[in-house]
Amino acid sequence: MALNHTVTIGGEQVLPGQTKSIDIPLAAMYTHTDVGLTVHVINGKRPGPCLLLTAAVHGDEINGVEIIRQVIGSKQLSKLRGTLLAIPVVNVHGFLNQSRYLPDGRDLNRCFPGSLKGSLAGRVAYTLIDEILCHASHCIDLHTGARHRSNLPQIRTDLSQADTQALALAFGSPVILDAQLREGSLRQAAAERDIPFLLYEAGEALRFDEFSIRAGTRGVINIMRELNMLPRKSRPAKPAAVTIADDSRWVRAPHSGVMRSMVRLGARVTKGTVLAYIADPVGLGQKAVLAPADSIVIGLTNLPLVHEGEALFHLANYSKKIHQVADQVASFHDTFGTAGDDDEPFFIGQDDSLED
Repeated sequence: MALNHTVTIGGEQVLPGQTKSIDIPLAAMYTHTDVGLTVHVINGKRPGPCLLLTAAVHGDEINGVEIIRQVIGSKQLSKLRGTLLAIPVVNVHGFLNQSRYLPDGRDLNRCFPGSLKGSLAGRVAYTLIDEILCHASHCIDLHTGARHRSNLPQIRTDLSQADTQALALAFGSPVILDAQLREGSLRQAAAERDIPFLLYEAGEALRFDEFSIRAGTRGVINIMRELNMLPRKSRPAKPAAVTIADDSRWVRAPHSGVMRSMVRLGARVTKGTVLAYIADPVGLGQKAVLAPADSIVIGLTNLPLVHEGEALFHLANYSKKIHQVADQVASFHDTFGTAGDDDEPFFIGQDDSLED
């Protein structure tokens, strides 16, 4: 039986069959407290792909931290082929401050590939690329919506790449968005190295959402099965129906005021449906916010206080089969609203998001 290769990260070797947690030094806090980037390395005995899981690239997006905890604690990893690299908290400084950003005010996901002598964000980005991403054959980056914004579980990736599209379908998210690369993002850095990359968005910053965590955990396990890193189920999964969205868009506030939302995340709306009412806070009238087309609500703001032009509802738009799509989302909710593990369908769209 062929053995897997030895992995060396941060100067430490992890032999086939070994598991190690390695701390890679980052810039210390100004209190002289050391800060380290913790990488869990699970090196299977037999050869296979090297999957990198990252979370909290934005320090306040914490659902992924719990997803990784559940994945690395899974008993299924005793049968692992290849190598799993898992970083629960990439942006350690932001995580400590409950902030999306690093202390220098920069968005880490706009600073890749970084620089050894650059800004704090650039140095963290460089460390991740130079020490860890260089080992990966595939990557899943776990995100949430921003503060006061919730996302229906969704995968964002480049669907023009056949291998990446196959992985996106295998993940089993209710939404798949055809997302363009963003300058300075970890996705772009991976693309430049020809590493298939999925970005998972679900839930809201600074909140644990069990629905999103459960769906994300199963999705990661699904990918590991698809890559033959874990044994496939003895019962074959039923084929998933695919419905392709025409596009997606954000509906913005027509004026400032206090918003009362009338729809929930995952809801089906028709053209002209009242999504919300925005009223003057002293009660001198209100105006309706209307859906521009038959759509599914895949993201929304949770904060009632809005300014003119602010993004309120992220809608995936469809010209056909909107009833079928709504049924698929409802089925997904039924599965992950409980502890079920049945295979569920999903749908595909194009990305016009404020996140990533």
